[in-house]
Amino acid sequence: MKILSVVGARPQFVKLAAISRAIARKREAGEDLEHVIVHTGQHYDAGMSDVFFNDLQIPEADFNLAIGSAQHGAQTGRMLERLEEVILEQRPDWTLVYGDTNSTLAGTLAAVKQHLPVAHLEAGLRSFNRKMPEEINRIVTDHAADLLLAPTEVAASHLDNEGLSRRTVVTGDVMADICLTVADAARNDPASLKLPGGIDPESPYLVATIHRAENTDDPNKLRRIIDGLQALKTPVALFAHPRLVDRASKAGLELQSGMVKLSPPAPYPGLIAAVQRSVGVITDSGGLQKESFLLQIPCTTVRSETEWVETLQDDWNILVSDSDSLISAASRPFPTAPQGVPYGRGDASEKAIQALLDFS
Repeated sequence: MKILSVVGARPQFVKLAAISRAIARKREAGEDLEHVIVHTGQHYDAGMSDVFFNDLQIPEADFNLAIGSAQHGAQTGRMLERLEEVILEQRPDWTLVYGDTNSTLAGTLAAVKQHLPVAHLEAGLRSFNRKMPEEINRIVTDHAADLLLAPTEVAASHLDNEGLSRRTVVTGDVMADICLTVADAARNDPASLKLPGGIDPESPYLVATIHRAENTDDPNKLRRIIDGLQALKTPVALFAHPRLVDRASKAGLELQSGMVKLSPPAPYPGLIAAVQRSVGVITDSGGLQKESFLLQIPCTTVRSETEWVETLQDDWNILVSDSDSLISAASRPFPTAPQGVPYGRGDASEKAIQALLDFS
């Protein structure tokens, strides 16, 4: 069986690492599996792409389309054109798409228009905010795909409500697989922790990432978020996404001031090491909300909604929309309630590959 994975953005590389390892284990067990990796180039900066392939030991992509950034329509259109060529050449048994990016949507459309099966990893997530481009990508992908690999029971219930239950398999979350593996390794490797200058790893600190368009494209909103981070009483290690740096520069905002210490985006093992030693996380990233939860670190999410509603239980994650509530939430006492295991026990990637075998 030939599986063609379409990836292009940082969170997808983490999921790909888990899937690649699961495929390798299946091969060792005697399954005849071929894995073709297509990198669209949606994230093309070395710190957002190459370092993930290296640090997570992902096989080199068989195709790198080098699409780069552009407006949504232009970027998705370029991906669709190039992906169609690759998929027609490869004729995979499954095109596996990941998450909710433009790469996800383009990979789905390129395959289904050629009547080739598509499986959606991380299916069924809903923010119910249709202003988010990611929400549109999720919905279209789920309704076009042939197999929906849901990470949670909540995601599966969304698919059921949309009439898609017959195509749905609950696998658990593949990001949990790789997060827990990397966290175990980081605990035994002090060198994996690389914090920005001015942050003492032996003292309390917070980790922050901000990158979503709804938070960065409005200069006034971005200013309020940055003001909130800088006004905190605990040092903040801000791992700055290229979008944040660009938008802050255009708005005339100084990121490194007050309690904020600036760093480029961290390699995945470095980010996990920083989070698990921190006293809290402030982010608008879907993946980092969940990783904080898995590492039992409280998270403050700068959004009005979340796809990962399980993280909100007992204030392990709190949603905020302004700088005052950001300061209050990020300074809250550490949660003490025990967590469940809504994202599985680290075997989601194995279940995903088995579902592809079972439905082929």
